[in-house]
Amino acid sequence: MKNLTFPPGEESLLVRTDLSDPEAWDEIMRLISEPEGEYGFQARVSFLSDPAYEGLTPAELLEVGRRGPYRSFLFFVDGETFASPDHHVGVLDLQTEPGRVFRVVPSEMWSVENNLSLANMDFAEFADAVDTDGVFRGFSA
Repeated sequence: MKNLTFPPGEESLLVRTDLSDPEAWDEIMRLISEPEGEYGFQARVSFLSDPAYEGLTPAELLEVGRRGPYRSFLFFVDGETFASPDHHVGVLDLQTEPGRVFRVVPSEMWSVENNLSLANMDFAEFADAVDTDGVFRGFSA
């Protein structure tokens, strides 16, 4: 892990840390990429599935993220993602509260990604709006 870095890119990054279920991975990528709502909002995400990142914990992802290129957050898919019926994805703060994590359902990733990427909202605004199980499922109307 010492030499790992994340690839550069303009899109937000989603790192796969569990390579155990290729079919579920394909489904998760499909769910994330699917346009949502009347306006077809989408998360701009680059998917990283590489055995070098397998088994990394959020703390280890934070360490890799600090090496650059600069990102304020990243998404990750781990065993918990595959085990959950709604395939909630981890979101890791790399900047404001480094190491803070919440989870988000794929259908709401566009909201998190779009707003954090444009700095329209802070990480804490989403992390503080999770359900009792720690998963963000959207803001109440």
